[in-house]
Amino acid sequence: MTDKIIKLFLRISISFGFLSAVADRFGFWGQEVSAWGNWNSFLTYTALINPWLPASMISTIGILATTAETVFAVCLLIGYKTEFFARLSGILLMIFGLAMTFSVGIKPVLDYSV
Repeated sequence: MTDKIIKLFLRISISFGFLSAVADRFGFWGQEVSAWGNWNSFLTYTALINPWLPASMISTIGILATTAETVFAVCLLIGYKTEFFARLSGILLMIFGLAMTFSVGIKPVLDYSV
């Protein structure tokens, strides 16, 4: 029973983290608590942490990341293929963490808990 509760809380916390980031990109959080606050600021940050990508790819990467976070969060929340989406979530977070580390250093990765 305890393992099920732990897994449930892990699924919920990862899902809420993803959904909160997505909400921030679309301006649902107030400016005082936002990291980006709008889509254009998010794309600017996406370009910053992916300097090796051509500028024409940044919007596509932003859309893919946002879609992945939304789909992964919903699937984890409803319990659909949880092991599969948990693994994908871990891979996505690892990619974010590595991109941030190689572009802006380790400190922001630790600040954002990636």
